[in-house]
This record gives sequence, C-alpha cells and structure tokens, in this order.
Amino acid sequence: MQLQTTTNANVSTLSSSALIVNLSLSVWTGRKLDKRVSEEVDQQKSTRTRAGNYTKNLFAGSGKLEELTKLSGAIRTWLYTVTQPWGDNGDRLLPTTSLLDFKSRLTDYEQQFSQAVNNFLQEYDTMVSAAAFQLGDLFNREDYPTREHIVNKFGFRYSMAPLPTSGDFRVDIGSEGLNELRTHYETVMDERIKGAMNDAWERLHDVLTKMSERLEDTIDSNGDPKRKIFRDSLVENAIEVVGLLKHFNINGDVRLEEMRKQLEDAMRGVDATSLRESDSLREQTKRKVDAMLDKFSF
Repeated sequence: MQLQTTTNANVSTLSSSALIVNLSLSVWTGRKLDKRVSEEVDQQKSTRTRAGNYTKNLFAGSGKLEELTKLSGAIRTWLYTVTQPWGDNGDRLLPTTSLLDFKSRLTDYEQQFSQAVNNFLQEYDTMVSAAAFQLGDLFNREDYPTREHIVNKFGFRYSMAPLPTSGDFRVDIGSEGLNELRTHYETVMDERIKGAMNDAWERLHDVLTKMSERLEDTIDSNGDPKRKIFRDSLVENAIEVVGLLKHFNINGDVRLEEMRKQLEDAMRGVDATSLRESDSLREQTKRKVDAMLDKFSF
C-alpha cells in the first residue's frame, strides 16, 4: 500500500532532526562448490551438459556458523525496524530522538557479533577436524582457509552522518550550474522524504490490516461464529508501531500523528490474552481498527 504525502519539510530542519546510518555486516558462508561431485551426478544421470551444482556445507553437523548467520539476520531485521529507507545504497534514516536507544542497542549487537566471531575462530581448527569425520569422502582440507584468512570474512561496520543541505556544496562552477545542482539535490531529497513517509504509512496500514483480519470471526461448518487464532505479536507489533511513529513522522504530517494517536487509544489496556477471552473487547478493538482503515481513502 502506497500513500503519497505532500512533503513540506524544510531540508535544513530535517538535517538537524535526523541522521543517515549505514550498517554493513558480513559473515562467511562456509559453503563450497564441489565440482567433482557435480560432475559425478551429471554422469550418473546421463546429462548432456552441466545440469546442476553440488554445494557442500563445510561444517555440516555444527551450528556455530549458523548462529552467526542468524545473529546477522536478527541485527538487519532490527535495523530495518527502527530506521526508515533512505536511498538505494543501504543508507537508512534515523531520527535523532531515537539516537541514544539506537546507539546503545547497536553497541550491544556489535559486542554479541564480535563474541560470536571469536567463539567461532577459537573452535575453527576443532570444527575442521570434526568436518573430516562428518563429511567423509566429501572432505577436502584445501576447502578450509587458514584461521588468519577467515577472520577477514566477518565484518561489522557502520557509519553515522548528518543529512547534508543544498548549501553544503563546495564546487567551483558557475552560479547557473550550482543552482541546477542544488535543484537536483532538493528533488532527490524530496523523493527520499516521500519514500521515508510512505514507509511509515505502510507500517501503520500493515498493522491495521492484519489486526482487522485476525479479529474478524469466521463461520464454522455448523454456521456458528468461530474465533481466529492469532499470536501475541499481533498486539505487540501494533504497540511497537505506535512508538515508532512518534519518531518516523519526519515531516510532521498531522494526519499520521492523528492516526498514531487513534491506534494508541485503540491499544490502551489491550493485550492478546484479553482479546482472546473477551468478545466485547475484540469487537470494540476491531471497530476502532476498521474505522482507521476507512480513513486510508483520503
């Protein structure tokens, strides 16, 4: 769902209220294409050309590398939750009101990642030896780089920078060229602000849509109403969005703030257990959610 908003935000004002963050995570895959086995399979199946590739897990039976991969995925999910899109090079927009919490959580994740990498490296030689047993004829010692080389396969790098303004250009060109450059920059900024605001609206719309759908009773085979099953995250996600939208409304959209307050009111005193047990609370909450969804036509 895309809801275009009119962007009246002054870039200079936005520059003082938001930062650009970029987080780069890298984790060694621990997988290797086995050309010999791939050729053997093709021969066994009488293919006329290479029909597929066999990629082996170098640490089959060990979960250490999977733990790092999962941690990396969790960090990326968190980043995309608490920031907004900004451009197409991995940059994210972070409201300065969230900076302290963001930096604290980021530091914690960095320490977790570093510790997990150290644990993996400390056990690396032992895991290679274990792989010789686990993989049998698939084991090839040359598939395993040295521990000194492996350390470069992991990375946790981030940057934070203020939003530049159109007056920041330091180029020696004529006034006409400089004005053209500033106009282009402001156009790009306007599109990125719209993208960030659309992201905020989409998060709100997604939460409301899911709540409306899960709180609606169905009819069983006997014609009786039947409650749908839903997870606690249905309510948790709605409450989370209420908090996020306090920071994500970067251009002060009064409609978004109005909707945020209405969702906050709808969630006040509501929890998943109460929704499951109380027909009246479920119906009341759904009415409020549906009323908000009706406003998405503006």
